[in-house]
Amino acid sequence: MNAILKILPFAMLLSAQVFASDSTRVKKGKPKEENGGITLPKGFKALVVADNLGTVRHIVAQSNGDIYAKLDRVKNGKGILRLRDTNKDGVADEISGWGNYSGTGITIKNGYLYASSNTDVYRYKLNEKGDVIDTGKAENIITALINRRTHNTKSIVLDNDGNIYVNIGSPSNACQITDRTVGSPAMDPCPLLDSTGGIWQFKADQTGQSYHNGVKYATGIRNVVGLDWNQTTNQLYAMQHGRDMLNTLFPSMYNEEQSAELPAEELLRISKGDNYGWPYCYYDQFQQKKVLAPEYGGDGKKQDRCAGMNKPIYAFPGHWAPNALLFYTGNQFPEKYKNGAFVAFHGSWNRAPRPQTGYFVVFLPMKDGMPSGDYEIFADGFAGEKIDPKNARFRPCGLAQGPDGSLFISDDKKGRIWKVTYSNN
Repeated sequence: MNAILKILPFAMLLSAQVFASDSTRVKKGKPKEENGGITLPKGFKALVVADNLGTVRHIVAQSNGDIYAKLDRVKNGKGILRLRDTNKDGVADEISGWGNYSGTGITIKNGYLYASSNTDVYRYKLNEKGDVIDTGKAENIITALINRRTHNTKSIVLDNDGNIYVNIGSPSNACQITDRTVGSPAMDPCPLLDSTGGIWQFKADQTGQSYHNGVKYATGIRNVVGLDWNQTTNQLYAMQHGRDMLNTLFPSMYNEEQSAELPAEELLRISKGDNYGWPYCYYDQFQQKKVLAPEYGGDGKKQDRCAGMNKPIYAFPGHWAPNALLFYTGNQFPEKYKNGAFVAFHGSWNRAPRPQTGYFVVFLPMKDGMPSGDYEIFADGFAGEKIDPKNARFRPCGLAQGPDGSLFISDDKKGRIWKVTYSNN
């Protein structure tokens, strides 16, 4: 589980009217850009399912082809959207919405649609056609989770045994008394770990749960946005956002080049009781080990308490911001993609003096639940010519697999959703 593979160096317009009622017909136009403005490997193509939806975070595809999307900011009183393609041309021509709360997480399991705000998790019963029976009737299954703005998204995923897993990110960079401040001491032990900095397990069918009902499934995880349940191993996987500002906080210990690359963005294969070491430790992908954080007496090399911490199974370059993880189980794509991992990277803001990067979707081949090769960039071109958070045209955020084996990708800057398909013709 702790083996680390070789790390590579970091290497349409379709205009949709904004939904204004519970169900809006979308006026279609002819796409003006190949693949909706993104680049893909040979044999793949993309079309724009919908555009200008708002801050679309995670998405999920229903068995009937509908797409449900969660908005980070409520738009026109709606935080959940349903996109329907009534004439089967791949483009949504009917959009409806409900749920007057912001958030990130959304998924479907066993006849229910689950969605999260930044403090709560709700579920909605689906009928035999896959439609939500009553959008005004949500079961509040988890409530009163910590929301301190920083790392407050609550990503969700379900296993096959009636459990739901919720990320509760830490509202801190490295558990300093004054966050991200030169000279501010770190707290030891870190009190934030009692209720943040990990993944909690709850029951998927019980209402009114909170911390006292849940199980701290794994800890020492600064923040996760991308979660998925791997069906081949029947196990939880996550993509961790690594810490920031090594050079800013400790300029005598780390230079700008090191700070641009460290620490790794980690792919975690999680078992109950795992501890990944945050805030005391971070993963150095060049040394391939957990090292002690400078706030706790580290010098960039020594391990001390970090020697026994759980390691990632793969390490990506620093600060790419992984926001979605999806294991591909479809049959439409070539065989090499089967059971492999797609990761949507939101893009960096803090890699100076190196160029900002990471605004793309990568593919990582997997075998028996472990990486079997190096990652490759699968979908690119989202940012456009100006690759930074402010000026990027699009920022990948969510991934979903369609019932036909297609791949959906969402953008949370303008609210575009792409459908990626493959043909060997």
